Amino acid sequence: MVNTSTPQTEHAIISVLGADRPGIVAAVSAVLAESKVNILDISQTILQGTFTMTMLVDLQNAERDFACIQDTLAELSDSLGVQISMQRKDVFTYMYRL
Repeated sequence: MVNTSTPQTEHAIISVLGADRPGIVAAVSAVLAESKVNILDISQTILQGTFTMTMLVDLQNAERDFACIQDTLAELSDSLGVQISMQRKDVFTYMYRL
């Protein structure tokens, strides 16, 4: 679905967790690039074979809406065998505040 909303600053947090394997960063980045989502910040770590990645992304110029990108990431999650979640930054910040 094409994003027809008025452009505005809209940030989201994408979290990835699962067994380390080649291609995870490339696959997630490709989905975002296809949707014209800009990656603002990225952090990844491998802890005893477990891959973790957190991305801060800007959805302002995205060509797909939030739900469509979430669905595409869910499909990718299944094919890669990892957990991928995307939440709006304000929701993420509220849920994980200290």
